[in-house]
Amino acid sequence: MRVVMWTFRLLLFFLLFGFAVKNDHLVNLQFFFGSAWQLPLVFVILVAFTAGALLGVTATFGSLLRQRREIGRLRRQIARAERDRRTSATTPVVEAQAPETF
Repeated sequence: MRVVMWTFRLLLFFLLFGFAVKNDHLVNLQFFFGSAWQLPLVFVILVAFTAGALLGVTATFGSLLRQRREIGRLRRQIARAERDRRTSATTPVVEAQAPETF
């Protein structure tokens, strides 16, 4: 399985490297107030991809923290319930009789 993964990674690297070599043309990025930058196209694509990935990670970070807090709360409830079950198993249980209805 490792050989397949390394082969896939190598193939992906060479595809992206070829993409970078083929797209080395300069592009103009126009900003406000007449400012402009000239950058290689592959650099612009890489920055856009990185910004999108960071935005996605940031967007999921809040829900990840919320889920971890919920998991911690549920684990504490389970521990409390098991502790209560152990203490109730050692104490005798007095059963109350329900009144009979006709």
